[in-house]
Amino acid sequence: MRRQTAPSARRTAAVAVSLLALLLSFLSLGTPAQAARTGFRVENGRLLEASGNDFVMRGVNHAHTWYADRISSLAHIKAKGANTVRVVLSSGDRWTRNDTADVANVVSQCKQNRLICVLEVHDTTGYGEQSGAVTLSRAADYWISVQSALTGQEDYVIVNIGNEPYGNTNYAAWTADTKAAIQKLRGAGFDHTIMVDAPNWGQDWAFTMRDNAASVFAADPDANTVFSIHMYGVFDTAAEITDYLNRFVTAKLPIVVGEFGHDHSDGNPDEDTILAVAQQLRLGYLGWSWSGNGGGVEYLDMVTNFDPNQLTPWGHRLFNGANGIAATAKEAAIYSSGGGDTTPPTAPGTPRASGVTSSSVTLTWAAATDATGVTGYDVVRISGGTETAATTTATTTATVTGLSPATAHTFAVYARDAAGNRSPRSGTVTVTTSPGGSPSACGVGYRVTSSWPGGFQGEITLRNTGTSAINGWTLRWTFPDSQRITNLWGGTATQSGSEVSVAAASYTATIPAAGSVTLGFTATRATANPSPTAFTLNGADCSVS
Repeated sequence: MRRQTAPSARRTAAVAVSLLALLLSFLSLGTPAQAARTGFRVENGRLLEASGNDFVMRGVNHAHTWYADRISSLAHIKAKGANTVRVVLSSGDRWTRNDTADVANVVSQCKQNRLICVLEVHDTTGYGEQSGAVTLSRAADYWISVQSALTGQEDYVIVNIGNEPYGNTNYAAWTADTKAAIQKLRGAGFDHTIMVDAPNWGQDWAFTMRDNAASVFAADPDANTVFSIHMYGVFDTAAEITDYLNRFVTAKLPIVVGEFGHDHSDGNPDEDTILAVAQQLRLGYLGWSWSGNGGGVEYLDMVTNFDPNQLTPWGHRLFNGANGIAATAKEAAIYSSGGGDTTPPTAPGTPRASGVTSSSVTLTWAAATDATGVTGYDVVRISGGTETAATTTATTTATVTGLSPATAHTFAVYARDAAGNRSPRSGTVTVTTSPGGSPSACGVGYRVTSSWPGGFQGEITLRNTGTSAINGWTLRWTFPDSQRITNLWGGTATQSGSEVSVAAASYTATIPAAGSVTLGFTATRATANPSPTAFTLNGADCSVS
């Protein structure tokens, strides 16, 4: 992940490649092009599996080295539809070293969950500018030290030498250092596809990687290198995204978007264009990141507190939105070789509803069965003949939030197996949410408790001014400026643009008559920080004081 702001000035430089002659030279070197080989390989600018199947990464990043106890996240990521996970590791220079046994376990878990594993060393992040960052040569030494965990895994593992290996200082050295690191790994016997990140904190605003990619590719004796661009604030317009990716495609050089987000401290990336252009050009993408972000970028979490049933707005966008993972991912052919699994799971049991409030319901159903194993369930909301995604889960229960009060809602469930086959739809269940409060039954107090440049902490007191208890609630408001929630306690927040919705936590769901609950949050802000002037509780207006 990019942790520093790139300069806004961006030099333009023309890409000058003669790739046809370059590819012909590859064919004249070393092993004949048609020789049998295992593992991923690059041909004609495309990433192929050993079988020859074109492989397009659709997945996310997972911060394993900081959350080694969250290995179950791989199953949850698969359940959301991903075919690839990029796993953060450490060489031990800046964080706790992931040893050979741990790397072997990560690979095993990826395979068990039918994911392609992109493994990266994070200690190189911002070398030359970030204190403690190490060289690509040092990262290559780490890979050699854990090589026994990777040998024979070329069908399943791609080695990403080092994350964002230069900051904005001395980044021109990236080209020579990257070539040397690739050759060190090849000399040590690595036959894997190698991935290399761009300098400038991964964003290549100076175009060092773009303009030298052909020579770096040529320096790999196996001609098996993939380039990775990280797209944050530098890539905030459709023109920049389209131009950068198309240059690699035109030059027949393999490129993936190895990290990107929907927002960042250095600017607002155009995630819709990133997803659309990647789909149009059949390029891989890996969003940052599953969960556990800190340092003011908590909004990049795709799920809250590693809970797969609590997708954030960014998680919803990446997994379930247009050109997102659920709609476009295809499982690696290696996992269905030998005839392939085309048999879907059985239909799950008809869901049963419990815990119905004015804005949420908990659904539970009997498990589906499948020969290769059910990996996840998709809960859908049905209106007439239209289905919309409600949530996904790896278990047989899910809580759907954000429902309108006093409204009938119909739900059903699909099961998915490890090969990506989807079951028939379950039976349906219809629930009617409770009415919730009345216009005169709620009051809201909003105040800023502390602030700092670019951010602040706020407090909301939600009062029940009615004569009966409120059981379950959803509070909504609109920020008048560019404020954005980064963390909230007392409920679960989702935000789309300036509109915020908070569903009650279990311990704040009931507000007795004349009682109140208090929510706290942190948020980013611009120079001004005006307070919201209107709030609704379960769809009803609240008084504001």
